[in-house]
Amino acid sequence: MTGPGRLDLLLPDGRVLEALVAGPSDGDLLVFHHGSPGAAVPMAFLEAAAAERGLRLVTASRPGFGGSSRQVGRRVADAASDIAALADHLGAARFFVLGWSGGGPHALACAALLPGRVRAVATMGGVAPYDADGLDWTAGMGEDNQVEYPTAARDPGELAAWMAPHAEALATVAAADIVAELRSLISPVDEPFCSEEFGVVLADSFHAAFAHGPGGWYDDDLAFVSAWGFDPAAIRVPVTIWQGAQDLMVPFAHGQWLADRIPGARAELHPAEGHLSIVVGQLGAILDGLMSAGGRLPAR
Repeated sequence: MTGPGRLDLLLPDGRVLEALVAGPSDGDLLVFHHGSPGAAVPMAFLEAAAAERGLRLVTASRPGFGGSSRQVGRRVADAASDIAALADHLGAARFFVLGWSGGGPHALACAALLPGRVRAVATMGGVAPYDADGLDWTAGMGEDNQVEYPTAARDPGELAAWMAPHAEALATVAAADIVAELRSLISPVDEPFCSEEFGVVLADSFHAAFAHGPGGWYDDDLAFVSAWGFDPAAIRVPVTIWQGAQDLMVPFAHGQWLADRIPGARAELHPAEGHLSIVVGQLGAILDGLMSAGGRLPAR
């Protein structure tokens, strides 16, 4: 059996959480946290890889993205309660968690705050805390990120002004134009993936992200540069950090920092991979490693 597709979950505080569910309804649950900006959209390659391993995949749009109600002032830590409510609705007492890019911190929030429920976590190109000791946070990032995040930390009003034209462009960007739109953030190893299936997924995700304006992106940025609401060093569930050295969105040093600070974390630091290539090229290994860390063998 496969899952029910789109789900609009009414949360206890009255917000709506939009999610997409795919795969066997009796499979172990895999929660995927999308990038920023982004939203829950069909990802055929991820759905197929998860189903091949007997996993039921659920992706939730973070507040303010897609069909999810905005949650002004949210912290990274707030993702944990939303995911707990979603897992409850789907009847999953325990689950695996996967986070990509801006979804990485939110995946780690689940690890830190839901230790009795999360089997294991994997992050792919996930950012470290903005106040990370010993980390030059923007070093190695493309120019757009070197403007975006310091602006968020310094002046939220200026961030909104900077963000408006970029959000307008991404809201309608075609897959073929992603490289031009994000030129400073796309490394040579990542560029080919923008013209393949992944490029279409990225474009769809951008379109869905801004269905109701740039609020989700704005709130994500402020959450990233503020206190996350948990200490990565307090995480006690199995975590694997996947990071590529050719990543211009989230530099290699972020993955190194997280791997060094999270107790028992396994580091998968790949010199030849980028922000996009690691997701596609290493996906099978990422899912197999995630399941193994959580005590499950892939059902293939």
